[in-house]
Amino acid sequence: MKKYLDFEEAIKISLEMAEINTFEEIISLENSLGRVISQDIICQKNLPSFNNSAMDGFAIKFCEASNTLLIKETIFAGQNSKKELKENECYKIMTGAKVPNDADTIVPIEDVLVINNSIKIKKEIKKGSCLRLKGEEQKVGNILYKKGESITASMVAVLASQGMIMIKVIKTLSIAIVSTGDEIKEPWEHASEDEIYNCNSFALLCQLKEKGFSATYTGVIPDNLEESEKFIKNLKSYDVIITSGGISMGDADFVGQAFLNNGLEIFFHGVNVKPGRPIMMGKLNSTYVMCLPGNPLTAMVNLHLFVLPVLYKLQGNNNIYHDYESAVNIEAFNVKKGRVNLVLGKLEKSEFTVSQKNKYGSGMISVLGESNAILVSDTSSEHFLANKSVKIIRFSCSFLNEQINIFN
Repeated sequence: MKKYLDFEEAIKISLEMAEINTFEEIISLENSLGRVISQDIICQKNLPSFNNSAMDGFAIKFCEASNTLLIKETIFAGQNSKKELKENECYKIMTGAKVPNDADTIVPIEDVLVINNSIKIKKEIKKGSCLRLKGEEQKVGNILYKKGESITASMVAVLASQGMIMIKVIKTLSIAIVSTGDEIKEPWEHASEDEIYNCNSFALLCQLKEKGFSATYTGVIPDNLEESEKFIKNLKSYDVIITSGGISMGDADFVGQAFLNNGLEIFFHGVNVKPGRPIMMGKLNSTYVMCLPGNPLTAMVNLHLFVLPVLYKLQGNNNIYHDYESAVNIEAFNVKKGRVNLVLGKLEKSEFTVSQKNKYGSGMISVLGESNAILVSDTSSEHFLANKSVKIIRFSCSFLNEQINIFN
């Protein structure tokens, strides 16, 4: 009987064998969302770059707060102000406007009484209130973002505040998506009762797109060894090849052998997990090969757990490990002991409900639409009781830069 690799060991091997992509490109800031920074970004301009007012109010010297102060004039945002305060003077000032050098406190408009052209402060104030100091957010020389961080919209705001219009990022991976089997028909073709429509490729393409990856559908590998070898040979220019189907032990499953005949170095083939036992990973020259089982449910779940971490690492992202959420299990269910089980369910308001009482088959498709999360069982687990705490990985989970225990 074939011995299957432990789930944890398979994850470890796949990540150890993944070498970070070192190719860089320079792109415009407006097109940088989701891209991975290729070098530390250093603050070039203090944030804020000058002392400014956090509110509409009056700029004063705190030591004169109890005096009646003459309103000198109004300072607006955008003015290049080099104004100074004389004794018992103040400036009316707008939000974001540059504060006079010798002013150390801003008094909000609602906290003063205006008499003719003077003010009297109505309440006790604190020195430095409503004043944003030069460099209090970030100082020149600080590291704003580290190499390997994925750019978000909020990060773009900070980068733009530095006057950046172009940014150096890791080059995007080129990913080929491949289906296998003579029984596969494209959605625009006619499928007989004995044939099935190609849902895997389109599902995996969209799943990758959700996570910020761009992939290309390259077609269906036929159930013929010679044709399979030719097909695979034409994919060697891609950084990553992801296949679904054709890797189990059936007589017509030629994909694994076709890859081997093309020179594939296998990292592992077969993992002690349900669903997903036939999964295979390896490297063909400089191309990473990830072969998923053919059932749509199995392919999508295993892409989430096995493939995404590898892609994140290849892309240079620091965050490659799944995060989980703690939830209360609503309905009792059982799993088979002695293997890792990937259990689908619905996570809502910190409550996890297993899908279809965990009695669905790995060949089913509709259960995917009913689920938004995965419970990963330990090999020693068998019974999951209601009202007990469990660890749940959302399909939309975030990823961490340190590995944590995701098992139940």
